[in-house]
Amino acid sequence: MKTKNLDIYGNAALPWSRARDLLDAMVTEGGQLSWFLSTVRPDGKPHATAVGVFWDGGKFWFTTGPKTRKGRDIAANPNVVLSAGLKGLDLIVEGRAVRVMDAAALERFAKIARDQGWPTQVQGDALTAPYSAPSAGRPPWYLYVVTPLTAFGVATAEPQGATRWRF
Repeated sequence: MKTKNLDIYGNAALPWSRARDLLDAMVTEGGQLSWFLSTVRPDGKPHATAVGVFWDGGKFWFTTGPKTRKGRDIAANPNVVLSAGLKGLDLIVEGRAVRVMDAAALERFAKIARDQGWPTQVQGDALTAPYSAPSAGRPPWYLYVVTPLTAFGVATAEPQGATRWRF
């Protein structure tokens, strides 16, 4: 991992472990956090929407229906940005959304979701449940995983700082 200090006030670079520990704590406290997902429309215009994101295995997982704006955007261009305000750290993650169709991975995610109160089941190469966020569209939903390529952290609590991490 390459780290670049972006702070202009003399603060040290933030360690990735600060972001990772906050993400791990999120799992302990319930596992899902509201994030904003940014995609690019075919005409080049940006699109942003709130999504529920699960952090597991150093990766970010989310679902959406294939007919949603974000689902269609990802099908055409998998480059995405995820952003959220964690406790004391604003985090922006750039990566590629890859559709997960492996049965074992789908079952594993469905179990994680069920353990956190979302009664998710695998249906073929997608997921279904009695409900989801309205922005996810109608079931079945596709599962996507985002492996961070680049991330930016801006501290909103001590110790202050701003850092870019390249994975």
